[in-house]
Amino acid sequence: MDRTSEIRKVLLITFALNILVSVAKVFYGYITGSISIFSDGFHSLFDGVSNIVGLIGIYIASHPPDEKHPYGHRKYETVFTIFVGLLMLFTCFEVFKKVYESLTGRHETTITTASFFVMVITLIINIFVSVYEKQKGEKLSSEFLIADSRHTKSDIYVSLGVIVSLVFIKLGFPIADPIAGAVVGIFIAKAGIDIIRESTETLVDRTQMDTSIIKEIACSVNGVMECHEIRTRGTRSHVFIDLHILVDPSLSVENAHRIAEAVEKEIKSRISEVVDVVVHIEPSS
Repeated sequence: MDRTSEIRKVLLITFALNILVSVAKVFYGYITGSISIFSDGFHSLFDGVSNIVGLIGIYIASHPPDEKHPYGHRKYETVFTIFVGLLMLFTCFEVFKKVYESLTGRHETTITTASFFVMVITLIINIFVSVYEKQKGEKLSSEFLIADSRHTKSDIYVSLGVIVSLVFIKLGFPIADPIAGAVVGIFIAKAGIDIIRESTETLVDRTQMDTSIIKEIACSVNGVMECHEIRTRGTRSHVFIDLHILVDPSLSVENAHRIAEAVEKEIKSRISEVVDVVVHIEPSS
């Protein structure tokens, strides 16, 4: 199974689990009037929405390079990752609206044993989804899966906070519900901002790997006297490299070119994420 198919499979599995968790929280939060559970349900809902967005983004990103996109389409995955962050920020409006209604006395919360049962079961599912998605994201070098797993991880901490608030409500402190709802909203906003910031860094060509490793590999090639001005860009799983090497000035163009080709081949063979290497040849002084 290729990388795109693997990522698609992960997204479909996590989508099904996220929707299950979301429906349970939103429905139960609505019928009991619990702002914290209801808000947490919306947080989970956008985990599911992000899976759908990811499926679309991965499909477009898998297209091969063409005349108008000579570097490929991988950054579409990053663009759709930013879209997920924006959706999360939009969710905050609904969450804080519910918090306001509770604080102004237009809201009443009913807590039962089932409330705790729903939160504990969905918490266990969230832990599984977060760990599974992160492991697959690191294995497949998928920027989207890693970002999405972080989103789900924030949902775990939020759910723990909601469970604590339910305990306080049961003890006679109803103010704990809107407070927990506000905390959920803050978590959603922070996760959204973090995803947008990191994805934007990729779009503006932030360096993608440790250049000292690239220098070590290049200098290990016979004929390379020095290596400098190393630049990397692209995405985590689709890296482009530019570098300069110094060679013996007495070499013919053909021999110097042969060394450059050897450098390119060695880097690609030792770093699987590298898809293209541009080697600039300079005479050593």
